[in-house]
Amino acid sequence: MKECRYYQQLEGGAVQCLLCPHHCRIANGRTGICKSRRNMGGRLYSEVYGKPCSLAIDPIEKKPLYHFHPHTKCLSIACTGCNFRCLNCQNHEISQVSPDQVGHYPLTPEQVVAICVEHQCPGIAYTYTEPLTYIEYVMDIARLAHEQGLWNILVTAGYVCEEPLNDLLPYIDAANIDLKSFSDEIYQRVSGGHLSTVLNTILAMRDGGVWIELTNLIIPGVNDDMQMIRQMCEWMSDHQLSDVPLHFSRFFPQYRMKDMTPTPVSTLKQAQQIAHEAGIRHVYLGNV
Repeated sequence: MKECRYYQQLEGGAVQCLLCPHHCRIANGRTGICKSRRNMGGRLYSEVYGKPCSLAIDPIEKKPLYHFHPHTKCLSIACTGCNFRCLNCQNHEISQVSPDQVGHYPLTPEQVVAICVEHQCPGIAYTYTEPLTYIEYVMDIARLAHEQGLWNILVTAGYVCEEPLNDLLPYIDAANIDLKSFSDEIYQRVSGGHLSTVLNTILAMRDGGVWIELTNLIIPGVNDDMQMIRQMCEWMSDHQLSDVPLHFSRFFPQYRMKDMTPTPVSTLKQAQQIAHEAGIRHVYLGNV
């Protein structure tokens, strides 16, 4: 385990995590919402540092990134944990569990970079779960990766506080940010977070020189209101994001939304048309 950055000690042996806006107050022996950062004796530790639960080589388009070095591959890595509780999570077997509930590979940052070089992958993608919950591991790998001339790719829901995000951005080359809806109420009800933080993350990445692409998973009866989608696209245009690729992704029943129906392809096409009308130049349909 590695002691976390971004926390403060409280009275009575408790700590408060300052990584994301949840600002979890964590008693001794307990973890925060992400289940991977534990208070041990009044200090906060990452229980997943050096313990990825998933390792694979993927085409970069799978992230999805369509305009960042297309037709290349990346080493994908993930640790358990997430600071969201999305009812539709497709990776809930690793994102919504504690580290001791799944197997892992003991890999130092140096070993991760060596594997990437060995398999001739030009970059590393931190993906599948929420990489910001194991930011210390990501940051240590990313520094070494840059020294080797490798890219660092973040696939994230973007729910993070300003200071840790700013510390990480110099090491991130590209990111796909999951913009789950354009409604704070839906964010709270379906994922357990707030829209404004995600929007701030998108703008911070843009201003930090990170190549960004956005994904919006459209769930029937949840976030498929076309007026809301229009507002989202107009927000993008208003904030100089018209050239940012936007991926509308098709929902299939998952996790705690197994009683739902898949998204009609016609819904995705309607959203695509609205995005084009709002000035978004690159709009793609996923899971079709």
